[in-house]
Amino acid sequence: MAFRLNLGQYWPARSVLHRLDPRAKVVGALALMVSVFFIHTWQQLVFGWAFALVLVLLSRVPVARVLESVKPVMLMLCVLSICNLLLVRRGDVLVALGPLTITTGGAWAAVVYSLRLVVAVIAAALLLLTTTPTQLTDAADAMLSPLSRIGLPGHELAMVFSLMLRFIPTLADEASAILDAQTSRGGGLGEGSVAKRVRAIVPVVVALLASSLRHANGLSRALDARCYEGGDGRSHWHPLRLGLRDAAAVAVVAAFVTALILLG
Repeated sequence: MAFRLNLGQYWPARSVLHRLDPRAKVVGALALMVSVFFIHTWQQLVFGWAFALVLVLLSRVPVARVLESVKPVMLMLCVLSICNLLLVRRGDVLVALGPLTITTGGAWAAVVYSLRLVVAVIAAALLLLTTTPTQLTDAADAMLSPLSRIGLPGHELAMVFSLMLRFIPTLADEASAILDAQTSRGGGLGEGSVAKRVRAIVPVVVALLASSLRHANGLSRALDARCYEGGDGRSHWHPLRLGLRDAAAVAVVAAFVTALILLG
C-alpha cells in the first residue's frame, strides 16, 4: 500500500520565490493564510485565486506538483462544503425535502468557504516547496530568538519545528512499511467490516509509536554524543540577510491584503 506525504518536500528551481529570505516567505505565507478569512464576496474570491495563481507561476513549480500537495486536504474541504450546504439556512430556499433544506446562503457558504481555504493551502504548499527545511529552521530560529531574552526556549522551539519537518517523510515511510507488513499478514485496513478495519488500525498505531520513540531515542543519543548546545553562541553557515527584494515581497503581500479587505 502506497503511503506518500508531500508535506515538507522541497522543489528545487530558480525562481523569485526561491531566492527570497525565508523569514519574508514565512511572514508572507502567514499573512496570506490569515487574509483568506476576510473573503466573503465573489470579487474577493476571484482576486485571491488570481494572486495565488500568480504566485504558482512565479515559483516555477509545476502546477501538478502544487495540486498534489493540496490533494490531502480535499476530503476535509468536501466535508466542510457539505456541512455548510446543509446547516446554513440563510437566504431563499432552493431544496426542501423534509428535514433537508438547502438555501442560497448555504450553497454560497459551501462554495466560498471551501475555495478560500484552498488559497491558504496553496500558500502553505508554496512555502514548503520553495524553502528547504534548513532555511525554515533558520527562519524560525531567527524569529523566535527574542523569546530567549525573556527566558523562554526560543531556540529549542525552533529545533522542535525543524525535527518535525525532518521526520514527516521518515514517519510516512515507516507507516507505509508497517501497512505493507500488516497487509502481507492478512491484516489489511481495506478488508472486512467497519469494526474490523477500526481494530486493524490499533497495531499500526502502536508500531508507528514504537518506531517514533526509537527514532527520538537515537536522535537524543546523537545530540549527546556531539555535545550539542543551542543558543546565542551558535553561528550559521549561511547568515540570513533581508534585502530590498524581501522588503518588496512583503510590501506586495501587504498591498494584496489591503486590497482584499477593501474589496469586501
